[in-house]
Amino acid sequence: MKDVLLQIDGKETPASGDRTFERASPADGVMVTRYAAATLEDVDAAIASADRTFQTWSKSGPSERRGLLLRAADEIEKRGDDFVAAMKDEVGSGELWARFNVMSAANVFREAASMATQLQGETIPSDKPGTMSMTVRQPVGVILSIVPWNGPIVLAARAIAYPLVCGNTVVFRASETSPRVHSLIAEAVHAAGFPAGSVNMIVNRPEEAPELVEAMIADPRVRRVNFTGSTRVGRIIAASCGKHLKRSILELGDKSPLIVLADADVDAAVTAAVFGGFLYQGQICMSTERAIVHEAIADDFVAKLAARASQLETGDQRAQSSCALGPVISQGASDRINALLDDAIAKGAKIKAGDRAATTLIPATILDHVTPDMEIYSEESFGPVLQVIRVKDNDEAVKVANDPNYGLSAAVHGTDITATLDVAMRIQTGSVHVNGATVANEPQAPYGGTRNSGWGRFDGRAMIEEFTELKWLTIESPKQQYPFS
Repeated sequence: MKDVLLQIDGKETPASGDRTFERASPADGVMVTRYAAATLEDVDAAIASADRTFQTWSKSGPSERRGLLLRAADEIEKRGDDFVAAMKDEVGSGELWARFNVMSAANVFREAASMATQLQGETIPSDKPGTMSMTVRQPVGVILSIVPWNGPIVLAARAIAYPLVCGNTVVFRASETSPRVHSLIAEAVHAAGFPAGSVNMIVNRPEEAPELVEAMIADPRVRRVNFTGSTRVGRIIAASCGKHLKRSILELGDKSPLIVLADADVDAAVTAAVFGGFLYQGQICMSTERAIVHEAIADDFVAKLAARASQLETGDQRAQSSCALGPVISQGASDRINALLDDAIAKGAKIKAGDRAATTLIPATILDHVTPDMEIYSEESFGPVLQVIRVKDNDEAVKVANDPNYGLSAAVHGTDITATLDVAMRIQTGSVHVNGATVANEPQAPYGGTRNSGWGRFDGRAMIEEFTELKWLTIESPKQQYPFS
């Protein structure tokens, strides 16, 4: 079992009172990590360190920030094998998803480095004679970054790299589900040479999260909050931020739809659905949860989809590297998925591949004939279950896609590009991929959701708005005349 300490002011440190908590593997229940469980005293120390460091880091130049971010990318890649081992132990990841996380995290830091000289304002025409009017972008202050366990390296990277390149400092609240993974990325940042206190990592016992997170949001030294996680918790974070008048960026849950139009290449759509639905057991925020299929081709699509899903092996990917699917994150998650399937089957849905499971190893499951009265129609399953909803035309496909009030990612498959684009433009979501998969992300492209999937954007130039303040600045004549004085 590995030990994980807090990282405060550039030093690894135990929690106050040497409090600890343990994390078990989702595959076999064996304890794999013992981590320091932070207290309110530790939280205060982390915020104080970040606040002190902000006074100097906010004045750093773009070349310094760029150089450190590039070195951090290299440090992440150097720890690739350690990251993979930690993800397999703590979150049941396979080699593919873990390596993708390492690659993507390094790319996020390199993309952030490229933004160091892009924190730009503009000049504004003024009606006042002899006045120069302009805007400037300035750092915000201490950023509270809260990230989940399911894409632990890349989600941590964007929650750290983007605030840093904008001149902010970070209190990084790591997930209690993946503390060792998250400690490795904090370690890589420090190894790159960032000043002590620029990133402070804390982690806490699960039952103590509400109290500690509320204390951090309430602290006046914390200026903004970015959170990635469930819609349920996102509502709590948003309410707390509203109470304390702090901006937030929220990337929350989804019921990502893949729409298959009547003229689609069925084989290509099936390939995209299998990848989007079952990569990392369907536990990605943009996993394909719904295949919305025109009834004219639905039988063919379902038959091919079920055949492909039935070929995917399930197992503990630490010992069986050939398995496509590993365990879901907990037995509680498996029980919840079973309940959703039971409800759907009782109301007329048909299982075409896979089935319920007594353990965390759930097979790739295809659920056909899903209707709006079933819980799974609108509730995020977050597991290896791909539901099929049959529709009569493009208008109904759009209606069904927009039904659950989420809006993070979607895909549309069709060969008539005009009709396909028309459908894509009518889906209320942050991203749509024509003839692609719902699982897609590039650090140079804006990423985020709408409606119950949150607000704000990570990645590319869009992140500058989230992690800077826009200030209006004028330079005027000291001898100007006023109406009265």
